[in-house]
Amino acid sequence: MAMEESNITTYMEVEAENSDSDKDQNWDDWENGDEEDDAMNSKLLCLFCDSTYTSCNVLLEHCASAHRFNFNTLRTTLALDFYGCFKLINYVRSKVAENNCWNCGIVCRSKEDLLNHLHEVASFDNGKLPWNDDEFLNPFLNEDALLYSFDDDDEGEDAVDNMPIDKVELLKDIEQISIDEADLTVETEENKPIASSLNGGKSASMIDTTLNNGFVAAEAGVSSYRNPDDLDSSLYIAKVAANKIKDVNKNYFGGYSSYGIHRDMISDKVRTDAYQKAIMENPSLLKGAVVMDVGCGTGILSLFAAQAGASRVIAVEASEKMATVAAEIAKDNNLLWIGSKNEASDQHNGVMEVVQGMIEELKSTQKVQPHSVDVLVSEWMGYCLLYESMLSSVLYARDQFLKPGGAILPDTATMFAAGFGRGGTSIPFWENVYGFNMSRIGKEIVKDASRIPIVDVIDSCDVITNSTVLQNFDLVTMKLEEMDFTAMVELELKGEISANGSTGSEPTTNWCYGVVVWFDTGFTGRFCKENPTTLSTSPHTPSTHWSQTILTFSEPIAMVSPGTLNIDKMSAVGTDACPAVKIQCRISVVRAAQHRSIDISMELTGIGPFGRKRNWPAQMFNLL
Repeated sequence: MAMEESNITTYMEVEAENSDSDKDQNWDDWENGDEEDDAMNSKLLCLFCDSTYTSCNVLLEHCASAHRFNFNTLRTTLALDFYGCFKLINYVRSKVAENNCWNCGIVCRSKEDLLNHLHEVASFDNGKLPWNDDEFLNPFLNEDALLYSFDDDDEGEDAVDNMPIDKVELLKDIEQISIDEADLTVETEENKPIASSLNGGKSASMIDTTLNNGFVAAEAGVSSYRNPDDLDSSLYIAKVAANKIKDVNKNYFGGYSSYGIHRDMISDKVRTDAYQKAIMENPSLLKGAVVMDVGCGTGILSLFAAQAGASRVIAVEASEKMATVAAEIAKDNNLLWIGSKNEASDQHNGVMEVVQGMIEELKSTQKVQPHSVDVLVSEWMGYCLLYESMLSSVLYARDQFLKPGGAILPDTATMFAAGFGRGGTSIPFWENVYGFNMSRIGKEIVKDASRIPIVDVIDSCDVITNSTVLQNFDLVTMKLEEMDFTAMVELELKGEISANGSTGSEPTTNWCYGVVVWFDTGFTGRFCKENPTTLSTSPHTPSTHWSQTILTFSEPIAMVSPGTLNIDKMSAVGTDACPAVKIQCRISVVRAAQHRSIDISMELTGIGPFGRKRNWPAQMFNLL
């Protein structure tokens, strides 16, 4: 601020020299006014911590580097207007005051925990900006200077001509905002609605246009003060976002055009046998039913359904290549339905029809009537259950095409977590490489793994704690936003486990290196009345192509069984001198901004034998 004061002083001296008559004037009020402005500017309070700045640019740079909150990127990506930015600032301040993460909604125990937890932008529920509420038009802090400064960054000398309404006047009139939706519904060649399968076919010119993961791409709802050109800008941003999603989908479905991937999946005996049993061994469910297979691939599940006696099987596949292949396979096996009901019956030599396209696009084609399907089947699961999964598409198909009371296979999914020991890392391998100690490499790999989730198989003998349920999903009733969740699990050593993983009689210290996550899907007796079954990816059952997902701690945590008395009460919990008897893991899984990806955060608390606790900084994992 010293430079600004110097400039003011120089300006006053020049004015004094150029005008003798000014000497008689009282400059005190003018100078005091400047001081008040300086005081106001000097109190630009950080959104997250107690730091204050005199420059809005410096404050926002601090928020981006220290707290992973990039205001300018959010503003551009979400096409936020002045009011959108105004609301965002008040929303963030309100959440920080409650020790809540503004992004994922996690409630932290303290402000320090919150600052450790803050992470890159993940996603927003169901494509709706959480701050898009008029309550955030009211300043959360009295005299919050940032609300009057954030817009200055984009204003140069030419900006005055582009802003005919004074910003202060806008703030005074802030309660008079109105949305004129009628102005948004006029369709021209330049602003034709962008129909997106990802938002249920909503037009991009409506109030909000979203990316598939719920991350908002552009907010096209405008206030009565908004420049009409902003609508074209929002449409352009929406088009860019839609094209980006199309590219991701193209790569995703293109990847499934490889026969090798389908061979791996079909060869996964645990997977394929579970589906075959559920479909083939439940005649009361499949006999005469209309079945829809979402993401049919080679059509193996549809072939099972046709073989089980379904009256009609609709196999939906987004990959053009695999849709063609699936139809040819059905034809080769005399299961393909050819022609229409009005054509000769000798052409109706099968019940299976293949529809090429995304399930979200099927409704507009009118090839399948709404709520006409008896059984919905899909192998939708991805790594860690939700990564690259087709769950959102299955839920869409359920809501659009399944009859009331219709069946979903599988109808449940459950995620589990457990702690793993040293044997679940690569350290033992590198300790003895043809007689040479290369443990340095193993330690580096473990360090890197604390930032990146690993998909690999964990041997059951390396699971050293109890297994606990992380999250349950009921596909019959769940909503799309339930894909984002936070859960707390508590891990304890299972029995008396020795350092090498075997059961022993003497209490020993064991080191927990991280959490392993897996899932089960259930074909329960709710629909599979004759033969319910379960598909499990547990480390305690035969391995599958999903393996398990490994989340490595930033540092291993020493553990002992409850009741161990030989403990140093003064040492830090989780060390060799004071091992933890329990580890509380707070795990959040959210759909990431990048389409089909997920973000995972993990917060750890070690509990010592006498109840003392120790918290570790939150860790972020992005499964890309």
